[in-house]
Amino acid sequence: MALNTTSTQPNGLLDGAPPMNPNKGRVVCVFCGASPGTSPVHREAARSLARALHDHKISLVYGGGTVGLMGEVARTLAKLSGPAAVHGIMPEALLELEGERGGHIDEELYGRTTVVPDMHARKKLMAKEVIEGGPGSGFVAMSGGFGTLEELMEVITWNQLGIHGKGVVAFNVDGYYDGLIQWVRTAVSAGFITPGNAGILVEALDAEEVVQQLKEYRVSEDRFKLDWSQG
Repeated sequence: MALNTTSTQPNGLLDGAPPMNPNKGRVVCVFCGASPGTSPVHREAARSLARALHDHKISLVYGGGTVGLMGEVARTLAKLSGPAAVHGIMPEALLELEGERGGHIDEELYGRTTVVPDMHARKKLMAKEVIEGGPGSGFVAMSGGFGTLEELMEVITWNQLGIHGKGVVAFNVDGYYDGLIQWVRTAVSAGFITPGNAGILVEALDAEEVVQQLKEYRVSEDRFKLDWSQG
């Protein structure tokens, strides 16, 4: 069990997180459901993503826990790469979802867990790990519900505002994100998203493409060029 706790509050956006360090390893933050979904294709996609992360020596940061797709990707990568490759960040209140295990999250099975006070601290720390990672680090959304979509939209918005320049990938399993991708196109046509910023979110159809899209990611020229260092 590795339930580290921190009382860090999200002062500012990312507390002046440093830019990409080319000497650091790659870190990918995965947003996904705490449910497994009704089709086994989603669970298999989570396992395939973990295998791709292992093959490319990429570390995982995720929302913590042992259930659903979140637990699937963490458990698979911890088994393949070792617990040090996985870092879960979980708000204290959500530990209740681990009730059957008495709040115990086995480090050998799921990697290190850091417990934070709230959802804002969780998202801040996940983003900071990615931003401090080496080239090819980024954010990946797998299938999930309201929380997954909210997290995805926030990192897209942060990219558009110039808070970070990391890749954002929708891992579109079995057409799960077809509607979202079409919405982006509609928003471009309606004049609410620029054509350049539409490319902030990129699509991948399999796990290897996820890694490749992050590696080849190009920052949009349409992003706001704002200074967030004083936040």
